[in-house]
Amino acid sequence: MATLIARNRIFLSKHLINSVRCMSNTQKPDSSSRVDPCQSSSLLDIGTRRIFNSDHDIFRQTARRFMTDEIIPNHEKWENDGQVSRECWEKAGQMGLLGVATPEEHGGLGGDFLTSSIVMEEQSYSNCTGPGWALHSDIVMPYISHYGTKEQIQRFLPQMTAGKCIGAIAMTEPSAGSDLQGVRTNAKKDGDDYILNGSKVFITNGYMADLVIVVAITNPNAKTTAHGISLFLVENGMKGFIKGKKLKKMGLKAQDTAELFFEDVRLPKSALLGDENKGFYYLMNELPQERLLIAVMGMASCEFMFEETRKYVRERKAFGKTLSKLQVRQSTEMIL
Repeated sequence: MATLIARNRIFLSKHLINSVRCMSNTQKPDSSSRVDPCQSSSLLDIGTRRIFNSDHDIFRQTARRFMTDEIIPNHEKWENDGQVSRECWEKAGQMGLLGVATPEEHGGLGGDFLTSSIVMEEQSYSNCTGPGWALHSDIVMPYISHYGTKEQIQRFLPQMTAGKCIGAIAMTEPSAGSDLQGVRTNAKKDGDDYILNGSKVFITNGYMADLVIVVAITNPNAKTTAHGISLFLVENGMKGFIKGKKLKKMGLKAQDTAELFFEDVRLPKSALLGDENKGFYYLMNELPQERLLIAVMGMASCEFMFEETRKYVRERKAFGKTLSKLQVRQSTEMIL
């Protein structure tokens, strides 16, 4: 397994980074031989779309095989448990599926967001919503990579790439929803430390999280709430950090979503992520990528559902014919 990790790291750091450089120079490797998804037999076929190249295809095969072998067979159990297993997280790390876009010098795999989106798409194609890898790898890890100190980067990012440290970000509050201007959680200075109090809700990866980026007010007298927000790295096991029960939801049942409570949590100065009162600025910088990955996974889920529907109407029989051969199908003939 160690050999496989090394092979994946070499593959990503050399071949995919070269691909990224090619694309940044407006060169599109393999573009002449790749077809658009609408020209392929299935929207899920590997080898389509000109934004990808053959190196991406190899990585996609690895990700798809992992979903088939490790995720799909266990997902029903995880839905009953309300969370995926830690073993699954560590296996994903061993296969090079976490921290893909985090720089290699920060403990990641040195790829890019396009490569990381392959993992997101393949998870959506598997129709398994449990693993919160996109949030972990492409929302939480970039905050630490972009704004963390050298010590924070060295301490957390390699462990997160290995799947041994699960990340979450806590913004949403019971009374404020996702309105960052309505944040009430606060961190008051006490000497060189901060005392954190408040609560968060609907936190993805919250129940299993080993590390949580917490949004808190540090300057209640700022001219606007945005000017008084800071980010903190809160670790599981800190005194006063309490995890509520896993929330039962209509969907995403295998994804652990929880309330988090902070009762006089003493945080050292080293827990501050970036500069004090610059948290809102950091959030505005990073939130666009969060919206983008939601769109990537949403579109991939639509492609999966379309292919499942097409398969069904071609196989399901009624009145002696498959549904695709019935007259009602004429209205969708050009699509299916």
